[in-house]
Amino acid sequence: MQILTVMTLALATTFQALAQEPQAIPLWPVAAPGALGNAAKDIPTLTPYLAKPELATGAAVVICPGGGYGGLADHEGQAYARWLNTQGIAGLVLNYRLGSAGYRHPVMLNDAARAVRLVRARATEWQVDPQRVGIMGSSAGGHLASTLLTHFDAGSATAVDAVERQSSRPDLGILCYPVITMGPNTHQGSKINLLGKDPSAEVVKSLSNELQVTPQTPPCFLWHTWEDGGVKVENTLDFACALRRAGVRFDLHIYEKGAHGLGLGSRKYDPSRWMDWTRDCASWLTVQGFGRK
Repeated sequence: MQILTVMTLALATTFQALAQEPQAIPLWPVAAPGALGNAAKDIPTLTPYLAKPELATGAAVVICPGGGYGGLADHEGQAYARWLNTQGIAGLVLNYRLGSAGYRHPVMLNDAARAVRLVRARATEWQVDPQRVGIMGSSAGGHLASTLLTHFDAGSATAVDAVERQSSRPDLGILCYPVITMGPNTHQGSKINLLGKDPSAEVVKSLSNELQVTPQTPPCFLWHTWEDGGVKVENTLDFACALRRAGVRFDLHIYEKGAHGLGLGSRKYDPSRWMDWTRDCASWLTVQGFGRK
């Protein structure tokens, strides 16, 4: 009898955990614009990881995992969301369409813009403030995030779809060892997956986001490492300089040590190994009115 009771409790705990596991939500209720099929790779989604009510600040951040526009790195997605939750912030992981599945710009940008609009449209349901919705990205995901930070729009007030009436402008950005440029310092694999092998000079310039910053670009937290051998640190430095010239506030951290793709410091979610950038970013998020005081 005692064994059965223990097993019953264990099963109940398992089912409760499964019931609480966040579920991916398609960005569009029908086929996404420009879809090449109806497989999972053709359906961009957003998975909401909401902060515990007793910790929640009402802020939210859309997360764009890295992966060279050819894959999505889980340790730069779900793990970031769970870290944001410890700061009282809802983390919403974007599963955007990829060059490896045959997609090219502007499909990825459209997915990111739709994700920010969707968070605002469902703000009441998710109990978040539509005026405190940021975007975060690592590596190629940082390029996608910086693209939306410099290529947003106010939404269409006459759109039949209520989501499309929302602004796609993030209220802040967090860029982790990001690809920024499509110029000489770019990550070639990301560039090819995003733009193909022979993009025009015009689109290369448009997607070199250090050239697209304006005074309307939201404030940013940026970090990189000096010894990053995957994406040159000049990407982050050039974007920071562009923000400075435009009068946009930012918090910049260049750490000497660390290979590309560090994430939180471990491929597994391990708070004991969180890196210094998480502490610095948490402080900045509090200053921005997103994090816990």
